[in-house]
Amino acid sequence: MTVSTPTAGGPPELSGPVPLEIADSARARHRGLLGRTGLPGALLLTPASSVHTVRMRFAIDVAYLDRALRVLSVRTMRPGRIGLPRPRARHVLEAEAGTMAGWGVRPGALIVVHGGAQGAG
Repeated sequence: MTVSTPTAGGPPELSGPVPLEIADSARARHRGLLGRTGLPGALLLTPASSVHTVRMRFAIDVAYLDRALRVLSVRTMRPGRIGLPRPRARHVLEAEAGTMAGWGVRPGALIVVHGGAQGAG
């Protein structure tokens, strides 16, 4: 996965590659990051419009994405929280708290998924 961030008047900036797992089955989305103590990259939940951090061991960054994988909003969720569904969100990207800012994930950025992404379940 890479992040394409729009720039004023120039070509978009691209992040370096980020390891990505894809949770595209009901079972994989339900399991998500439960039972893990960390994540080396990101987890893409699809389809999804909301997440929770109940029974999680660490805080996460959450990016809500539209159909085209464009970032609608980003927030950090502490363990034990339930997020409300986001209008227009069709996918959710999760990563350890604090990492998305370093990748340039912010509203308007485009997430680009490359062929080597692994399934999470």
